[in-house]
Amino acid sequence: SLSKQGFRRSQNVLYRPSCSNCNACMSARIVSAELKQSKSQKRIRIRNKDVTRVVNPPLATDPQYELFKRYINIRHPDGGMSDMDADDFTAMIEETNVESKIVEYYAKRNGKPKLISFSLVDILDDGISMVYSVFDPDMKERSLGTYMIMDHNDLASEMNLKFVYLGYWVKGSSKMDYKKRFSPLQVFTDDKWVCSTEIAQRNFSNENYQGKKRSAPIYLPSDR
Repeated sequence: SLSKQGFRRSQNVLYRPSCSNCNACMSARIVSAELKQSKSQKRIRIRNKDVTRVVNPPLATDPQYELFKRYINIRHPDGGMSDMDADDFTAMIEETNVESKIVEYYAKRNGKPKLISFSLVDILDDGISMVYSVFDPDMKERSLGTYMIMDHNDLASEMNLKFVYLGYWVKGSSKMDYKKRFSPLQVFTDDKWVCSTEIAQRNFSNENYQGKKRSAPIYLPSDR
C-alpha cells in the first residue's frame, strides 16, 4: 500500500506533503509488537478498564456526529473542520474505496453504554491507519487520545498486523508531540522508515530541497 511510502487518505484522495523547501512533515507509525508502555500509559489503561471497544463498518451515525461537533468546537474551533455539517461528516466517514472501519468506544453512564470516542481507520495489508479520531473533550481524566492509540495497537496485534499508522509528525510541533510518547516510533523520511530517535538532531532546513516539485494527489476510483 502507499501508506508504506508515507501517503495518507482523505476520502478518495491519497496525499503526501512534498514541498520544494521543506521536508518537516513525516509519516509516523508504531511497530505494534515493540511498543513499550510508560508508567503513565499503564495508568491510563487502568483508568479505562471499563471501556468497551466495538468495530463497525464505516457508517456515520447521529451520536458520532454529535460527539464530533463537541470535540471540534472545544478542541479545534478555528480549524478547517469547524464548519462541517452532517453531510460533510457522512462523506468523511463513508466515502472510501479501501477497507475502512469505525472503531467505537463505550463506557456506561447511568447504567447505559455511551459513546465516548471513535476512530475512522483503514485496514492495510501491514497495519491499521488511524485516519481521524474523536473523543469526549469533557473526559480529560481518561486521556482518551492516548488510550485509543494504545488500544489500536492492541487491535493491530489481534489482527496480526505489524504497524499502527498515526498520520504526520512534525518535529517541534506542540500539537504533534504526543506521538513521540509512543516508543519506538518510526518516521518516513528520505524515502525510508527510520526510528525517530535517529532524526532527533536533524535540522529540517530547506538545504538540499530547493527546486523539488510538489507532488500531485492520487485520486482513488469512485464507485459512487
